[in-house]
Amino acid sequence: MEERLQKILSERGVASRRKAEELIEQGKVKVNGHVAKLGDKADARRDVIHVQGKKLAAAEAPAYILLHKPRGYITTLSDEQDRKCVADLVADVPGRVFPVGRLDRQSEGLLLMTGDGDFANAIMHPAAHVPKYYRVTVHGTVTDEQCERFRNGIELDGRPTAPAELRVILSDPERTVLEVTLFEGRNRQIRRMCEALGWEVARLRRTAIGPVKLGMLPAGQWRYLQPREVRALLVASQVQGKIAAAYIKAGITPEKEERGRRR
Repeated sequence: MEERLQKILSERGVASRRKAEELIEQGKVKVNGHVAKLGDKADARRDVIHVQGKKLAAAEAPAYILLHKPRGYITTLSDEQDRKCVADLVADVPGRVFPVGRLDRQSEGLLLMTGDGDFANAIMHPAAHVPKYYRVTVHGTVTDEQCERFRNGIELDGRPTAPAELRVILSDPERTVLEVTLFEGRNRQIRRMCEALGWEVARLRRTAIGPVKLGMLPAGQWRYLQPREVRALLVASQVQGKIAAAYIKAGITPEKEERGRRR
């Protein structure tokens, strides 16, 4: 796949995108023996690229991994405050990987990481609506009215959240365990929705993204995604986007549709 040269050089760690553009403008980048111009594209796996006389090493196949992020880690590759980062947990992964989306510091569970920008964009794009599944424990009890408000959407930052799914798994006077499915991904969305309803979150764990499940992977450990899982996520990003758009337009969720059928 052809990409702009500055993007290739930036992703391969040669230079920042702006610096890469300067190198191209200065005639210091060649593709297949020809001096490149700003705006030129190349295929890093097929074309021979030289930067300041040095040949760019052949591109490695990007990695696709699933990390069980523990609580206390931030979803970034580095931190100026020297806090624990998820990058510390994947230091032994060959090649460069970055997070696909985020989990806040006190949340845990499934986090996808990859070196494939196109894959990451397909999963994170707002139009994709790939469902994300969570197990949420809140202090105390919840009411049916509160649950329905959560499902229908709560206003955050001046606009309502998309319809969501919510199911009560366990309820006693001290705690309630909820199973939540989101079709969008705003910053700290579940925590903020719970806060708006007066619920105090005790624990929040992401258990699945689309068809890929966390399973029994221990906290702090990672594994490679199977090729079938990568394909399934890409398919989900296309199919679920169309399905979710139809549900959102109609103001319903798959859960509501199922309840309607049972009636």
